[in-house]
Amino acid sequence: MALPGIRLTGAGFAVAGKTILAGLDLDLTQARIGIVGRNGSGKTSLLRLMAGLVTPSTGAVRIAGLDPAKDRRAMVGRIGILFQNPDHQILFPTVGEELAFGLTQLGQSALEARASARASLAAEGRAHWDHAATHTLSQGQRQYLCLLAVLAMQPATLLLDEPFAALDLPSQARLRRKLAALPQQVITISHDPSAVAGCNRVIWLEAGRVLLDGPAAPVLAAFTAEMARIGEADADADLSI
Repeated sequence: MALPGIRLTGAGFAVAGKTILAGLDLDLTQARIGIVGRNGSGKTSLLRLMAGLVTPSTGAVRIAGLDPAKDRRAMVGRIGILFQNPDHQILFPTVGEELAFGLTQLGQSALEARASARASLAAEGRAHWDHAATHTLSQGQRQYLCLLAVLAMQPATLLLDEPFAALDLPSQARLRRKLAALPQQVITISHDPSAVAGCNRVIWLEAGRVLLDGPAAPVLAAFTAEMARIGEADADADLSI
């Protein structure tokens, strides 16, 4: 699968006059890209910007020459998003219905979509999930269901928002194994260096700007050292005014 790449040119994002992201010039073409930063650094806003869920206040975002915020239908099959909380993503009462919904958006009939959903579950060794109520699944199982639903749309790029944060260790291992085998471009945002240690490239965001960008090892070493320094300084002791 050819990696499509996402290009940001002078991209910025502000809310109610407050700058969240500023001056981002990024050409994201590597197979595995990590984006790290502290809480509030703008990571999730960057993901939403790349996905076209928000419009840049300045500059531009382009995927295969298209504006993801304006060409939402064209993004089907190009961008898939896995949010941190699967409950923000699941819409239907049963697993089979959840998987089938996206397939109908691709043009399959209801019968075709249900058959495709059953085949997808069988291929994962989870055929018995088909009629299961989504609320009965564990956190890790719901996250895995969301991933299967996203992959059913066959996106060229996956955007992952803290995908391991709420999972126990076995669930993390299963999700990591699944993600590692995917042919898609995968862009992962996280505050945890271990979540992106295997990436080809890591971008460190600080206060909405790129502080460091390069191979994973040196960027994460610098990031980890700085986070340790900040932690030792009790930097959150002062109240904001």
